[in-house]
Amino acid sequence: MTDIVRIAVAGAGLIGQAHIKRILEEPAAELAAIVDPSPKAQEQAASLGVPCFADLAEGLREAGPDGVVIATPNQLHVANGLTAVEAGVPMLLEKPVSGDVESAMRLVAAAEAAAVPILVGHHRRHSPLIQRARAIVESGRLGRITAVTGLCLFRKPNQGYFDGPFSWRREPGGGVVLINLIHVIDDLRNICGDIVAIQAAEANAARGFPVEDTAAMILHFANGALGTLTISDAAAAPWSWELTSGENKAYPHTDQFCYLVAGVEGSLTVPRLDVWGHEGDGWWTPIRSERSVVPEQDPLTLQMRHFCQVIRREAAPLLDGRGGTRTLEATLAVKRAAETGGVVRLS
Repeated sequence: MTDIVRIAVAGAGLIGQAHIKRILEEPAAELAAIVDPSPKAQEQAASLGVPCFADLAEGLREAGPDGVVIATPNQLHVANGLTAVEAGVPMLLEKPVSGDVESAMRLVAAAEAAAVPILVGHHRRHSPLIQRARAIVESGRLGRITAVTGLCLFRKPNQGYFDGPFSWRREPGGGVVLINLIHVIDDLRNICGDIVAIQAAEANAARGFPVEDTAAMILHFANGALGTLTISDAAAAPWSWELTSGENKAYPHTDQFCYLVAGVEGSLTVPRLDVWGHEGDGWWTPIRSERSVVPEQDPLTLQMRHFCQVIRREAAPLLDGRGGTRTLEATLAVKRAAETGGVVRLS
């Protein structure tokens, strides 16, 4: 394999366009093909001088890429992933891996048996802010982690977002848990460790749709820490990753934080990266903070650079199919916990 890897993109929608942009900008990569049946995709491929295919198997066979980005609709992820496995082509598979754990694990097992790498597209894993937060926790500077707080509060627009071709967002499967929560669950798993049990409640009081607009959770971490997490897409508030990190320039940037990680020796705000700690033994002694500063870098660009390394077998996937499925399992457990009113324990 040459230093430059050839990457096909399956699915030329919003996230597919983001990947195409990063491939074109990445010196170590070139766009091999677009796989999408739409006339608009065909026009784009012609303008870029690359072939366009309506069928993924045909595209992988004819274009012969070194890797493929799968950014098709969620319900096609497993089928498309299995096609890539059969072709022996490493994949960057957009999240979620699937809509259910069983089919996700079927893909994972097939990929592992064929030694075909899966990099799951939880792009915040590549965020310098998230990576520094994880490094601070892993350094032991906070001591044993005891408590975690997560906030994901934002307001989706009332005009257009839930209407017309997007009316499915009013129905089960279109709520804030299955659309947005998976990002937050993966952030907290990445920073604080695995989640082993979940309690949850949901509400739809803000809009009255058949689907939830708000959910609250208690998270039990494998390390013994307890966490609370609240998410709502009907809250005019600054406490979400998009509005606090400044990584996605489509959103206004605030100086707030959305995650708190507390330990017996210190606490951490994310993404501000303020580490708080006492100068002596406990609350009678002065408490001070120190902020970490990391250079601003685009996580999607870093993810594509990492995918090139995965394709060349220079690195293992930062989040593989098994890890991505674990995040999916924890997210789906929130729905089960809310429906049953009990504690859902993860296997």
